[in-house]
Amino acid sequence: MSTATAASAEPKKHTAIPATTTISGSVAVLEAFIAEGVDTIFGYPGGAIMPIYDALYDYTEKLNHILVRHEQGGIHAAQGYARTSGKTGVVFATSGPGATNLVTGLADAMIDSTPLVCVTGQVFAHLLGTDAFQETDVINITTPVTKWNYQVTDANEIPHVLAKAFYIAGSGRPGPVLIDITKNAQLQQFAYEGYKKCDHIRSYRPKPLVRKEYIRQAADLINQAKKPFVLFGQGVILGKAEQEFRAFIEKSGIPAAWTIMGLSALATDHPLNVGMLGMHGNYGPNVLTNECDVLIAIGMRFDDRVTGRLDKYAKQAQVIHLDIDPAEIDKNVKSTVPVWGDCKETLPLLTELVDQKVYPQWLEKFHDYRKQEEEQCIQPEMHPEGEVMTMAEVLDALNELTGGDAVIVTDVGQHQMVACRYAKFTQSKSNITSGGLGTMGFGLPAAIGAKYGAPERQVVAIIGDGGIQMTIQELGTIMQFGAAVKIIILNNQFLGMVRQWQQLFHDKRYSFVNITSPDYIAVAKGYYIEAQKVEVREQLRGALKQMLDHDGAYLLEIMVGKENNVFPMVPQGCSVAEIRLK
Repeated sequence: MSTATAASAEPKKHTAIPATTTISGSVAVLEAFIAEGVDTIFGYPGGAIMPIYDALYDYTEKLNHILVRHEQGGIHAAQGYARTSGKTGVVFATSGPGATNLVTGLADAMIDSTPLVCVTGQVFAHLLGTDAFQETDVINITTPVTKWNYQVTDANEIPHVLAKAFYIAGSGRPGPVLIDITKNAQLQQFAYEGYKKCDHIRSYRPKPLVRKEYIRQAADLINQAKKPFVLFGQGVILGKAEQEFRAFIEKSGIPAAWTIMGLSALATDHPLNVGMLGMHGNYGPNVLTNECDVLIAIGMRFDDRVTGRLDKYAKQAQVIHLDIDPAEIDKNVKSTVPVWGDCKETLPLLTELVDQKVYPQWLEKFHDYRKQEEEQCIQPEMHPEGEVMTMAEVLDALNELTGGDAVIVTDVGQHQMVACRYAKFTQSKSNITSGGLGTMGFGLPAAIGAKYGAPERQVVAIIGDGGIQMTIQELGTIMQFGAAVKIIILNNQFLGMVRQWQQLFHDKRYSFVNITSPDYIAVAKGYYIEAQKVEVREQLRGALKQMLDHDGAYLLEIMVGKENNVFPMVPQGCSVAEIRLK
């Protein structure tokens, strides 16, 4: 048989394997995936995981495998998939460098609570500890950046270990799990007794018990409040509690602001949505954090980019903190009333006890600060004088064309903050970004995964000229598998966020932030992806519409101001009330 004929041979159709059949460890892995409802795997083959890939050849009708160009791209794609689909993302990588290339994505998923199951191949068990070819101690390397990890050396363990992996990854506060499987375990034949999903692990309590007395105390504080304020984070989305959250704020009448990970849990045009918290958040939510009398934090962890100086953060307020992870409560901000539990369960209990209220004067204060921000920051950015385009006006035009229905995936930098500030959203699971870790290079592969997670939705990646060059090879994944991702490169010819800090706090000593880019249009066309470059404002709207209307992937490079800054801004070491408008 010729090589060409062998390569084009059709894979066999998958049929369910009955219990008591003898199968290999590799087949057991794939059977576990099917039982868990996995439909898409992102991965890259290699020697130590080759038996699993060989078994995968017969599973292509059930499992869609996307061959990425780098393992980091694979895990970011799995994150994007998990965030838009609400399911657990799955990744394959080989041993050694394949496994270590996952570490950044694991850390990113860990801090942003993204459910992943990563399967890495490992050298034969008898070679462990011998410094064999492509052997690394992946368990010790990944322990700090996984919710759980485990090394399998015997195929008999595979079904129950993977069942446990999926349960841990997706339950409670989600996170990444890594299962390292030695090559002998992948090849080993064993008596398969079927697959049973895991729903309980002794000593692991994914959801803490809800304490009704704390719910009552929280309701009492809210009902007595004159200036209550809600801060909401990704916990609302992860808990699938968007309806419960909306019911709570609409009954209580409390204004609500979001962390960047909570963005899209509540429609951006909701009358009680007062904007973004944090370093580059909106003026009113930051200033009024230090004026409210009751602060209600829901599914957020009081990250330093949200709080600024902790010793000057909301000291006048009584704090109610709702979170599924008890470790987050009192970690950074001391709570008056801790409400442990899944917010999908706790919010209806709280809503039942709070009074129906409105706070017109309090809400008007947010509107007054918004007017100041509009005049000094937003309008000059949306409608700039002169010929130089701004990132904000690009987002404004994009909002008009998408109607707020698109999934927006951002990389990390100035463009990320601008996108989070100005993007409009009508539905949840629409803002995909690297929050806690701030991983440059996240945007492009995450957008690919996001498209597989929500194939019916328009997915737009907004990336800077620095971040795109970190994972630009994933254009090859788009080329091969046809993910219809729309890519906007906002090119300011700088590592913009670092440059902004160097300008404001280091006397404009621009140390190694000038970055030269390739001809992105030529690069895209080299990957058979349609592309164009926009350099003048008159081309912008037409180019955006052409990109969105195009049937397939599209890359749009837009040249924006080199030294434009993102404001408002809370300088490092300052309180949120010291936010600067310019």
